[in-house]
Amino acid sequence: MMRRRGFLTALLAGAIAPRLSWADAGSPAMLGAAREADGTHALYGLAQDGSDTFRIALPGRGHAAAAHPTAPEAVAFARSPGTFALVLNCASGTVMARLHAPQGRHFYGHGTFIANGDVLCTSENDFATGQGRIGLWSRARDWTRIGEIATHGIGPHEIRRTDGDVIVAANGGYRSDPARPGVKLDVPAMRPNLAYIGADGQLLDKVELTADLRLNSIRHIALGRDGLVAFGMQWQGDPADGVPLMGLHRRGQATVLDRMPLHEAVAMGGYVGSIAFDGARGRVAISSPRGGRVQIFDATGTHLQTIRREDVCGLAPSAAGFVISDGLGGLIRAEGRVRRLASKPGRAWDHHLVPVGA
Repeated sequence: MMRRRGFLTALLAGAIAPRLSWADAGSPAMLGAAREADGTHALYGLAQDGSDTFRIALPGRGHAAAAHPTAPEAVAFARSPGTFALVLNCASGTVMARLHAPQGRHFYGHGTFIANGDVLCTSENDFATGQGRIGLWSRARDWTRIGEIATHGIGPHEIRRTDGDVIVAANGGYRSDPARPGVKLDVPAMRPNLAYIGADGQLLDKVELTADLRLNSIRHIALGRDGLVAFGMQWQGDPADGVPLMGLHRRGQATVLDRMPLHEAVAMGGYVGSIAFDGARGRVAISSPRGGRVQIFDATGTHLQTIRREDVCGLAPSAAGFVISDGLGGLIRAEGRVRRLASKPGRAWDHHLVPVGA
């Protein structure tokens, strides 16, 4: 039996340190970054009813976050192209580590965990070559960078872990350079793809659109049932073209594109800012802050519903539908009918709501 002195020694050494869980951070259902009324920025934990479970200040505009699968830890990424990311203890509100992109790289605003949460993956750009990279960071080694693998494409944005630690990367197809923020380079040469990559970097599968849709930049990813992957796109041609903006793919099968009414496709402004499956993973939603619209489809790409809301973008699953955020501080729930969850005057939600424990 361990004596009290031995117990305290072991506790101080971390050998039997208590393991925290997301319950210690208020059991948030999702994470969201926002700009405050005074111009500062923060990352919030949000319950399913829209209430705040925690708030942690950020040094600048946040884009998305990666939630650890079990521990109350989140990695908040700067708006792309950014060169830092913060590892946050969401239970204590402290910064555990500050990650810096290597020389010649920048982060693309998204990340995911593999290896049961031991390894953080970050989407990155090698802006000398334009080739996408996935940075690998060890949680057990104080968030040391331990390597990198290729995304097998140009301009990766969102990456997600699927079963077996296969990483899905949305390679947008165009280059960017932090010295020219907001400028899309080499658009005429775009060849976006959706890549499935093993943790060892091996390319397992790659999906490209037909030549007439090669200006459709694949940007965001949601994971459905039985290996179904939904991806949202941003059209680099004329928004009035009204091209499909959402695709569905399952490895070994053909890609299915959305069947959205033309007037709704045009109203989206050629832009998808976020994508999510609902809680049952049977329906998928895409959002456009430019168009002020959320479009909902079934798992075959058939259009089901349009929700109109100003500056709308963030999407996350709820028990029977979706939670939706906007740049005016609003949180709403869409479960057949639409109803308001919360309104935070002065708070402007950024583009993404990140599910916790998904």
